Amino acid sequence: MGRGHAGSLEQSTQALQHVGQLYRRGLDRTRDVWAGLRSGFYTSEQNLGAFRGFDQDSHLQPEQVRSVLSRTSSLLEALQSIVPGASNRTLRQMLRQERVRVNGAACRLPGETVQPGDVVEVSERARRIGQLAGIDILFEDDHILVVRKPVGLLSVSTAHEKERTLSACLRAYVRAKGRRDIFVVHRLDKFASGILVFARTEAAREKLRASFRRHDVQRKYWAIVEDYVATDAGTIRSRLAEDRSLRMRSTTDVTRGKHAVTHFRVLRRLSNLTALEVTLETGRKNQIRAHLSEMGHPIVGDRAYGSTVDPLGRLGLHAFSLGFRHPMDGSPMTFSTSPPPEFAPYLPEEPKFS
Repeated sequence: MGRGHAGSLEQSTQALQHVGQLYRRGLDRTRDVWAGLRSGFYTSEQNLGAFRGFDQDSHLQPEQVRSVLSRTSSLLEALQSIVPGASNRTLRQMLRQERVRVNGAACRLPGETVQPGDVVEVSERARRIGQLAGIDILFEDDHILVVRKPVGLLSVSTAHEKERTLSACLRAYVRAKGRRDIFVVHRLDKFASGILVFARTEAAREKLRASFRRHDVQRKYWAIVEDYVATDAGTIRSRLAEDRSLRMRSTTDVTRGKHAVTHFRVLRRLSNLTALEVTLETGRKNQIRAHLSEMGHPIVGDRAYGSTVDPLGRLGLHAFSLGFRHPMDGSPMTFSTSPPPEFAPYLPEEPKFS
């Protein structure tokens, strides 16, 4: 075989290997896309190369986030999923400022209908700002960060969701200010809202966690529950354990259940609902939800724990007050928030805090 033929064969072999690599990469990325479409509203831009001829070096700017939609909705509804935690006002402002593109064209209309397969672009900066716009920062110093988590946003990253979480938003926030990191101390359920404290240093995290273990932290919640609660105040004590469906249930098995104590008092009674102030003595997973459900008064909107009504359009649980001692200087700190608008019709006009 002549040198020219050998060179051509070698080039062809290399080209076929390159195409094979692109094909395998494209299959992997296509699987990722469809996995995302099956599991949620959209899939993030890094997987869209599978639909763009495997072009890794596309014109997509690194600060842009693209999402391919999996169902028909208004553009505003799609943005609510892409930028969780942002208020509708913030999302509309992003549209007015032409920070959102649909299939490459700027769109200013929140009611614009978007279809499965449509590609929505949001600048990463706008997405982060939008997320933070739904997160009230109540206090920050060199050691702690106290925030109000909006409903619908995970407190911390999970194996299935790493970006659209409160901890990810706050991590981006502190790093943009030249700080190193944040550290998780405690959490709220995704569909609950309210006050959380994060640590800015490992030393602060360890001291705060020790305070939680000693039950030195005061945590108060508003809970809107089903039916008429006859008892003015009470305490629920049990051992909670996770069942096969991953829900928490009381158990008499001391080897499985963890000691849990929940205090409650009635704030207001309506014909078929009751507003409670709930104080946690311990902080087990889903503790309030499980205890109130077992008392026969599930939190409204909590189908997992037996609720059959949803007058608020969300889980009726809000962490309105958090009190603790500063982890470094020991000074007492208490933070509280006003009721979310959807809670207002069910609470007293001026709730009295115990």
